[in-house]
Amino acid sequence: MKRPATFVPYSKHIAYITMNFHRLLPLAIVAFAACNTQPTPGDMKTVPDSTSTQANVLTGTYKLVSGKLIKQGDTTSTYPVDGKPTEMIKIFNASHFAFFNHDLDHGKGKDPVFTGGGGTYTFDGKQYTEHLMYLNHRDWEGKDFHFNLTIKGDTLIQQGFEKIENLNINQEIIEIYVKQH
Repeated sequence: MKRPATFVPYSKHIAYITMNFHRLLPLAIVAFAACNTQPTPGDMKTVPDSTSTQANVLTGTYKLVSGKLIKQGDTTSTYPVDGKPTEMIKIFNASHFAFFNHDLDHGKGKDPVFTGGGGTYTFDGKQYTEHLMYLNHRDWEGKDFHFNLTIKGDTLIQQGFEKIENLNINQEIIEIYVKQH
């Protein structure tokens, strides 16, 4: 069997590496050390107020247990909704939030539901502002939403207005979440 012209036996690769080990070792050490280096505070981008103690109070995963929408004086329960079983969580780290809502029929029911979004936030202990960077309803991206947040034990209450003039969105939301352990 004739071998292709570019074929190099495995043993020659091993011999090359062994002969050049003294050249490769310093490079390997530098690469390994770079992987284990911790960033310094000057290397990291931060969001205003995101590293405060207040933001750390939020860190974790919360499950939505109640949601209400108030629009033009009419109040609608948005969670839970009879006949439409869904589950929603909201996740906070020191600078970002994310939320996911999906139906419990795994998208196979009559009206499949999936909403996912996230972005950065600031929180001063009461005033909470979301900068929505990602959402599957793309017209909402790039908007800021201001809320009051109240934390009582493992319960988080988010209340405020969502207003986007070009979409005719002007509504108040009240959402109650319970921290998951």
